[in-house]
Amino acid sequence: MTLTDVPPLGSFVHPAVFYGSDEEYLRLLVPFVLEGLAQGQPAAAAVPGERLRLLREGLGAHADDVLLLDMEVEGRNPGRIIPAVLRRFADAHPGTHVRIIGEPIWAGRTDTEYPACAQHEALINLAFAGRDLTIACPYDTAALADHVLADALATHPVVWEATGRCDSDHYAPAAVVDRHNSAITPSSGAFVLPIDATTGIRAARRAATAEAQRHGLTAEQVATVALITTELVTNSLRHTDGGCRLTVWRDADHLVCTVEDTGRLTDPLAGRRPVRPDRPGGRGLLVVNSLADLVRTHTTPHGTTVHAFVRLAG
Repeated sequence: MTLTDVPPLGSFVHPAVFYGSDEEYLRLLVPFVLEGLAQGQPAAAAVPGERLRLLREGLGAHADDVLLLDMEVEGRNPGRIIPAVLRRFADAHPGTHVRIIGEPIWAGRTDTEYPACAQHEALINLAFAGRDLTIACPYDTAALADHVLADALATHPVVWEATGRCDSDHYAPAAVVDRHNSAITPSSGAFVLPIDATTGIRAARRAATAEAQRHGLTAEQVATVALITTELVTNSLRHTDGGCRLTVWRDADHLVCTVEDTGRLTDPLAGRRPVRPDRPGGRGLLVVNSLADLVRTHTTPHGTTVHAFVRLAG
């Protein structure tokens, strides 16, 4: 997956909001929301649970006028945020400027999650270029690592701080997408199954189901793993000629379904763009993003590997 060009953003505003304390958080974001509400502009905020409580208190009686979402739930998988949080709200309010606070990166994010988070922030620019809305993305400068803040300067064209607002001199979203296009090595002892037209989707589904049961997943999670595997393998067999390889393995507190094939994923927004109800197909990666707790994609000139993580119960 590469991001070669981002069109001019036009009326789309995408600031990184740098804050170092609760007071700065409220000072920067509450007026942003209230100004919009005063102008009749719809507002939403998807932020981690602790910040959600803080923002609700800061908004006071106006909190009821804002759609408040827990990003630790709605955006646990960063690949879900654009279609299921940002687009869902923006698309529901055509013809007017929309204001959204989206905080996809917080100190509790793991090193495995972070590359997908950084790519998500870069891809927002492509997904919303030319649209009439503002998506403000807060970053905790007291808790986040320097490389995270550096990426924020590259994925956001403007920066808001307590001292003022300015353009980012480091804006380069394509470089962030490429830099985090990184491989993941399955753990030793992983289950591996080559899949072709003869082996088929049913064999992949049965194998993934058995591995999920062996690792102690709940019945609901087993069904999730089976559906994720079905969608990934179906995509591979439909869009490539060389079959694919299914690997099921455990990574710390996740079960991972990895599907590798020789195809080249050329659309950076694949799986992040809502599909019109009247359009057949095109929902495979969107379904995977909706089900998995994390999706990481690695592309090379020789093929594509998709890793779908499902958090183990308990």
